Amino acid sequence: MKILNTITDLRTELAKTRKAGKSIGCVPTMGALHEGHMALVKKSASQNDLTVVTIFVNPLQFGKNEDLDKYPRRLDDDAALCEKHGASIIFAPTMDSMYDTNHQTFVNNEALEGLYCGKYRPGHFRGVLTVVAKLFLAVQPDAAYFGRKDYQQAFLIKKMVSDLNFPVKVVLIPTSREKSGLARSSRNEFLSPTERTNAASIYEGLCAAHEEYEDEERSAEILRTIVSGCIDHAGGKVQYVEVVSQKTLLPLQGELTEKATILVAAHFGTTRLIDNLEL
Repeated sequence: MKILNTITDLRTELAKTRKAGKSIGCVPTMGALHEGHMALVKKSASQNDLTVVTIFVNPLQFGKNEDLDKYPRRLDDDAALCEKHGASIIFAPTMDSMYDTNHQTFVNNEALEGLYCGKYRPGHFRGVLTVVAKLFLAVQPDAAYFGRKDYQQAFLIKKMVSDLNFPVKVVLIPTSREKSGLARSSRNEFLSPTERTNAASIYEGLCAAHEEYEDEERSAEILRTIVSGCIDHAGGKVQYVEVVSQKTLLPLQGELTEKATILVAAHFGTTRLIDNLEL
């Protein structure tokens, strides 16, 4: 497996694959890889001739008071994991190769990026869409793989691909979970043992709401209250619980009459966690 650090080197290497008529899959990440990421790598490797895993801690998607400096960076361990699960290339670009000092062009979705996570993380999704667009242009993959845990992010990326005519198939993989149900995340390692146990209440609340939905409960407010109550009871601090349209991502109120997803963000200690469940 090769580790490449510049767009020029990456394009030169991938030109050989493309000339041979082989397919290219891409798994964009910020590193600190875990089993959830490996599910994406394995899926890409099973569907493409060559898989590129990108590892880049993107400063544009971090706010002023967020964890950019302490975000875990362990390229050697990540590369070994990726090779074991079928990746052919690690693209770990330098900061200069991604953003020069006069970078002025960004990608954003004015209608949706300020909702939910975007409300509490101003500029976050502009940073995500910008870096994903740049990575797509650098790799030029046939398909790109993302987890469903970051539901709003996945929705916005799919919308960007559609709106801007990127020739990339976006493949979404089910959320990978720990035995407790807690969604796997690089930020889970910031949790204390007690916080990690209590954080399982996020998924417990989502499952409880889903069970009520299966029993014909259609009140968005009641479903939100079920999730919030479970997290509160476990000592978490709810940031938001929203019931949203699967078609538009817009919030739903009153009685549900269309396919919906519950989105949630909560803090356990100082660690912010997100999750979701489709109804």
